[in-house]
Amino acid sequence: MAEQDKNNVSQPELSELLRLRREKLTALQEAGEDPFQQTRFEWDATSQQIKDNFDAMEGKPVKVAGRLMSKRGMGKVSFCDLQDRDGRIQLYARQDEMDEEVYKKFKKFDIGDIVGVDGEVFRTQRGEMSVRAKDITLLSKSLLPLPEKFHGLQDKELRYRQRYVDLIMNPEVKQAFVIRSQFIKHVRDFMDNRGYIEVETPVLNTISGGATARPFVTHHNTLDIDMYMRIATELPLKRLIVGGLDRVYEIGRIFRNEGMDPKHNPEFTTIELYQAYADFNDMMDLFEELLSSAAQKILGTYQVEWQGEKIDLKPGWPRMPMHEAVKQYCGIDFMAITSDEEAVAAAKSIGVELPETADKTWGNALYECFDQRVEQRLIQPTFITMHPVDVSPLAKRSPKDPRLTERFELFICHSEMGNAFSELNDPIDQRQRFQKQVELRDKGDDEAGMMDEDFLTALEYGMPPTGGLGIGIDRCVMLLTGTDSIRDVLLFPTMKPLDK
Repeated sequence: MAEQDKNNVSQPELSELLRLRREKLTALQEAGEDPFQQTRFEWDATSQQIKDNFDAMEGKPVKVAGRLMSKRGMGKVSFCDLQDRDGRIQLYARQDEMDEEVYKKFKKFDIGDIVGVDGEVFRTQRGEMSVRAKDITLLSKSLLPLPEKFHGLQDKELRYRQRYVDLIMNPEVKQAFVIRSQFIKHVRDFMDNRGYIEVETPVLNTISGGATARPFVTHHNTLDIDMYMRIATELPLKRLIVGGLDRVYEIGRIFRNEGMDPKHNPEFTTIELYQAYADFNDMMDLFEELLSSAAQKILGTYQVEWQGEKIDLKPGWPRMPMHEAVKQYCGIDFMAITSDEEAVAAAKSIGVELPETADKTWGNALYECFDQRVEQRLIQPTFITMHPVDVSPLAKRSPKDPRLTERFELFICHSEMGNAFSELNDPIDQRQRFQKQVELRDKGDDEAGMMDEDFLTALEYGMPPTGGLGIGIDRCVMLLTGTDSIRDVLLFPTMKPLDK
């Protein structure tokens, strides 16, 4: 009950409202009219359909269903707002136009109750498109009062915890989830039209791999082994490339045991895709076309506003090697530095410290300079390419400089939107990279990867040159909806328990 106090209803008032609503339910049940025994209602129109086709529907019979959001009027005439999946429409109920007993029962209905209405489409004297009720059936009883109408449900924490109430009281938030659904559909259509096939890979694995992240650990009772919830879908998907499925993708939930902030939730959705005989340049072209076409199709424009910035998603995004970005924004030319010691000293000269678990190498110094000093300055869509091999254990080395890899990340509004490689297909090099991850893990880095012997076996059978790309679905939806928190695009974000 404590949460309901936030809805501007005092405890004594709430207790009385709860009592009255339960008494009404008991009376209905004793009269053999239990609303929870209703099984279905055949509606034939929504509020928006009536408004969009009013001229053709005026004077015609109609059946609508939804939740009562307001009641007004006295005596023999009542007006209500009915909210359905599309929006709201006014109901007009008049005693002398309905069965008298039906009208009397209707007068006892509460705001929040769910009803089915048989009526006629008409326009009131004030010109409002409405439904003139002939019969109203109580389909479900609301035993808890909705938040007070003038203040609504504004407490963000409560909105996330009670998304069902948030959607009732703030129907505009539904649009974010409509756009999310449209974006995922667009992604599937985009990939399917290019000859990719959608697959599914395990959520539970015996090792953690495919990314640098702390996993969630669970236990399989029958096998009596610990298992890891996946932190990426990468390694299983690349096994499929080895097996001859040349273009594959998976849209799926990922689980990472990490902190929570406006950009991170412990479970989130990605699409990972892999294409044989392609490289990271092909993945850049694909990502740019995918995201820009989504904006054009869903929003009708390349121009969006996000995190207080005007973003232009028109294709033609700049592509900048990481070392050039660091040189431009920090004044350090890492390509002129040849030793690890000099690189670490250069990083320290601008206040960049390497993590304790990271080796003091040229590559880690370059990456930390970018991560700590450059990323926050990237506003418009920018591909940052050629990451150091030290932070890219699954990416193919650059033939021009073995310290670098053919990898990119896309940044928009200082947020990473996706990550891609020319995939490492050399099993000997891959084993060495895995071994480095194992050493880091032994030093206490619980985000480092593990040795995956079966994946190495797959590579030894031979994997063709392959381009791979991972995209954060939630971040893309945040961009398209202009929302600053990942919680606003997740119907059920992870929340701290109230008793903690």
